[in-house]
Amino acid sequence: MPFDAHGHLTPGIRPAQRQVPASIARPPYVGLVTPPPYEGDNTYTAEEVAKIRAAGRIASRALDAVGEAVRPGVTTAELDRVAHEVVVAAGAYPSTLGYRGYPASSCTSVNEVICHGIPDDTVLREGDLVNVDVTAYLDGFHGDTNRTYRVGEVAEEVDLLIERTHEAMMRGIKAAKPGRAVNVIGRVIETYAKRFGYGVVRDFTGHGVGSSFHSGLIIPHYDSAPSYGDIIVPGMVFTVEPMLTLGGHEWDQWDDGWTVTTRDKSITAQFEHTVVIREDGFELLTVSD
Repeated sequence: MPFDAHGHLTPGIRPAQRQVPASIARPPYVGLVTPPPYEGDNTYTAEEVAKIRAAGRIASRALDAVGEAVRPGVTTAELDRVAHEVVVAAGAYPSTLGYRGYPASSCTSVNEVICHGIPDDTVLREGDLVNVDVTAYLDGFHGDTNRTYRVGEVAEEVDLLIERTHEAMMRGIKAAKPGRAVNVIGRVIETYAKRFGYGVVRDFTGHGVGSSFHSGLIIPHYDSAPSYGDIIVPGMVFTVEPMLTLGGHEWDQWDDGWTVTTRDKSITAQFEHTVVIREDGFELLTVSD
């Protein structure tokens, strides 16, 4: 079981890389060291948004299935298998697989892992939490989402962290209105998180998404003003995905080049939606129905 004597996560054994039927279209970055550059303006037509929504629905349904599978005794590799099979069965490609060399179809981040945890033989225990991040690629477009799950019964402070991280995400999304700078999202999230003394991760952010997995647009989750001052306009599509901690925002990265943990080993939670901005509000593009 990949936990050390202090209960902190350690690298486990990964399963063989999962296969995707040849009939399913791959994103253009698969097999490349770095993705092709994105040259758009992060806005999309109604027809393109419909394609992002279709991909996002698949990713959301994969997380529905993952949620049903989360329990003490299950491995993160098994959760990855569940997500992979839902995405592939829908005729979509799991976007993380092969992105900059990432080896799995989802990210599974347990307890102190902020993001990008690689699924392996880690056995989830009663009281743990696990964030699962799934992105589906369908018909040339990506839909990106994640949720944090409780493993059995969790401590009250962990339960509240999960609940409030979701609330922080939704508050940030609701603040995203045409004419405002994207950094208003982070200002709202950090103001809320500070009420509870939570750390707000700064160096891993939301991003533009659609025809590109990561377009280069950065959506901060902390008060970064005047930096990240891109103006929100109708038709813009991006993710909001705050990572809040019970401690600080400093982080370390494992030698695998992906797994990011809180430096102080404090518990962390995250939620994510892909959203499109409307003249009069927003639409969540990563919901199941």
